[in-house]
Amino acid sequence: MEINQHKDNKAKTMHYQKSTLGMEHAILRLGRNECLSRHLELWAQDYYMKKIEAIIKPFKLDEVKEALHEVGVKGLTVIEAKGFGRQKGHTELYRGAEYVVDFLPKVKVEVVVDDNLLERSVEAIQQAAYTGRIGDGKIFVSTIDEAIRIRTNEKGNEAI
Repeated sequence: MEINQHKDNKAKTMHYQKSTLGMEHAILRLGRNECLSRHLELWAQDYYMKKIEAIIKPFKLDEVKEALHEVGVKGLTVIEAKGFGRQKGHTELYRGAEYVVDFLPKVKVEVVVDDNLLERSVEAIQQAAYTGRIGDGKIFVSTIDEAIRIRTNEKGNEAI
């Protein structure tokens, strides 16, 4: 990686040259805010963490947990949730009366992984949560800028 610094009258500009599949160039103005400079620092290191949020059927939780463990995920968070998607709930019969159940029980699994574990983790969730029926769930992936372990103050990948 090559870093060239240039000074203009009022702005500092850094040129980052990075070779992956081809040459990518990014010119960013520094000083706008610290968030941008932190993002630039992570990009320069080729280092990202991803957060995977999966909404799944509750009875698939053990299979998903085991599949994530097999690909190397060390920890996860599970949240009981209720919701609906295309299936839009269903009706139930209770003591002779029909009730509309709008929100169905779901489980939300949250995992933060290093970028190199992302594809394997998503595939593991997809395969383990699959039933082939409506309501199997959704997977969302987002970028995490920073992770900090409260007890030891470890940061980044060491914190996850």
